[in-house]
Amino acid sequence: MGWKPSLWASVIPLDPTERKPNHYAEMLRVAWENRDQLPFAWRILKHGVCDGCALGTTGLRDWTMDGVHLCMVRLELMRLNTAPALDPDRLKDVSSLSGMSSQDLRALGRLPEPMIWRKGEKGFRLVSWAEAYAGAAEKIRLTIPDRLAVYVTSRGMINEHYYAAQKAARIMGTNHVDNSARLCHSASTVAMKRALGYGASTCSYRDWIGTDLIVFFGSNTPSNQPVTMKYLYYARKAGTKVAVVNPYFEPGLQRYWVPSVTESALFGTKFADEWFAVDTGGDLPFFNGVFKILVSEGWVDHDFISRHTVGFEEAKANVEKQDWDLLERESGATRQGMRRFAEMLRDARNGIFVWSMGLTQHAHGVETIEALINVGLARGWVGREKAGLMPIRGHSGVQGGTEVGCAPGLDENQWRRLEEVWGFKLPTFQGLSAAEMVAAAYRGGIDVFWMVGGNFLETLPDPPAAAQALENVSTRIHQDVVLSSMMLLPPKDTVTLFPATTRYESLGGGTETSTERRIIFSPEIPGRRIGSAKPEWEVFGEVAARVRPELADKIRFTSPQQIRDEIGKAIPLYAGIEGLSREGDNFQWGGSRLFADGKFATPDCRALFSAVTPKERRAPKGMFYVSTRRGKQFNSMVQRAIDPLTGASRDNILISREDVERLGIADGDLIRLSSNVGSYCGRARIDEMKPGNLEVHWPEGSCLLSREEIDIASREPDYNAIVRVEKVAEEPH
Repeated sequence: MGWKPSLWASVIPLDPTERKPNHYAEMLRVAWENRDQLPFAWRILKHGVCDGCALGTTGLRDWTMDGVHLCMVRLELMRLNTAPALDPDRLKDVSSLSGMSSQDLRALGRLPEPMIWRKGEKGFRLVSWAEAYAGAAEKIRLTIPDRLAVYVTSRGMINEHYYAAQKAARIMGTNHVDNSARLCHSASTVAMKRALGYGASTCSYRDWIGTDLIVFFGSNTPSNQPVTMKYLYYARKAGTKVAVVNPYFEPGLQRYWVPSVTESALFGTKFADEWFAVDTGGDLPFFNGVFKILVSEGWVDHDFISRHTVGFEEAKANVEKQDWDLLERESGATRQGMRRFAEMLRDARNGIFVWSMGLTQHAHGVETIEALINVGLARGWVGREKAGLMPIRGHSGVQGGTEVGCAPGLDENQWRRLEEVWGFKLPTFQGLSAAEMVAAAYRGGIDVFWMVGGNFLETLPDPPAAAQALENVSTRIHQDVVLSSMMLLPPKDTVTLFPATTRYESLGGGTETSTERRIIFSPEIPGRRIGSAKPEWEVFGEVAARVRPELADKIRFTSPQQIRDEIGKAIPLYAGIEGLSREGDNFQWGGSRLFADGKFATPDCRALFSAVTPKERRAPKGMFYVSTRRGKQFNSMVQRAIDPLTGASRDNILISREDVERLGIADGDLIRLSSNVGSYCGRARIDEMKPGNLEVHWPEGSCLLSREEIDIASREPDYNAIVRVEKVAEEPH
């Protein structure tokens, strides 16, 4: 399947019946929603670093191009920063909140004061910070360290919070500490570290503009990183071709309305030159087929391979013995389609691969990224201008979280350096990842679970099992800016709420690391504050100091500057972060392009080709692959019932016209999907989906997902399933 507009099919008259997002109306709605705090909201926009996706800004500017950097993702999140305080009386009896959606719970307002809910009570009561600290510390002291778990989400989190949290966890004796990158790009991190030495984008956004080719794999940037569409607009103007490899041809990658470009805002811009349809999870064999063609035709950069890589001959021999029947069957693509893609690579002097969770959230996620890296290395597209490998991040905290140590596994060099800088011995047992913590809780293996942000009921597969896991935990500590349904699960013993500040309220400001490895200082923004909410770094320090009073002086920080000073010593990649203290301060670790000198961060300074083999995982006859997708939302925070780009409602199941006709159902019919875990009912919606594949919205479709399916190498959960489809009889009106 291929779709080819002319390269300059940029601007065409708008069909009045065509689906089109109205960015300007949305901006007015956001302004109205924040009308009670408009000056504060404006200061956040003008001076803060965006708390949305990980493109990164300083105020309304970025480092990629001139002009205003502003998107709906950032604007939609503004109310989390400007909302008034929640009335604590609403929590005295939590039964009054039952049945409320997460959106409704957030709308109640910001958490203003610490609260505790004990078993047998109807709900939460207000407590002092001293009582909350003492209670949490007592519960942690009473358990053994390997039954304590700490999880930190990406909700506007700054590097200083991640660092302080993981240091506190380890000083309290546990290695069970992780962050939300585990659920999205941990497969990329593991594969890239193995092959290249670093688990981050090898290029900068500036490289998009002027490159010959950009390929999006399993990614929906128009929804998740909409400012990239402005970059892509100017890349197209400079002659860049765009290809999409995905089971679904995302409408926003076909055509998008860039609001800051007049002609695009009025008429829309065509973006993709080609769509290469693959089955869900079929990217690995697709990459292997492309690599096989590149090798056999000699369309590889022999000089780069011989001078800067190892393992090429083994990887070559591995794909040469893989027959085309296997590669076609498991990818869902034809040999001719893979050849057409290889020809696009051949004809491009340089190119950039951009990917997201469509590649990583599989039980074979690491191997898929290794196969992608093979193709990039074969073309020599690493370390050069206008070329690179970019695992694009959807959340502003996740790139830095793992890099500053907020993860269960530390390599030997990290381990030794932290012990040297911190001056105490670290725990030695194997730490659990986020999903493994919840699995351990399900088995009754966690006594105290400290969760900063997030909502496992909406982010993990098999939500009923996640709920049971959390109810099994004796002491839950929730630290966040607003309520979530996870907080309202009944306590086995105690539930404590710690109210948090936002990024912009955090005393002394802090730093974010963007997708392009840019560490950016975000200042504290003057304005109203909510109750006695405190920044995460302070709360972790106070509790840990009470758990280990003999080490109190090593864990209590007095300011984020003190934390940055320590990060600069403890994390070599982040040397220089201690110098960031004012609005606009920033630097890119590794420079604008990693490995520009041809030396990789591996032991032998060479990049590694990997010999990877597709797993035979064909859906049985009559069954479908189903993947989970995002609509108008940020993480699991659903913001609109209808996606303005696709027109799909939250209960729609995207399906191809061929499958609808074959199944004898019609557009809009009620259908049931059944996996080996659960079932989901929704309405069929015909769209440009590869036959044999379906997409459902996440988190609504999480009931279909198995908590047992996980990538062994990265410990990232699989967010896909194989399902049976049946029509459901409509209830009579």
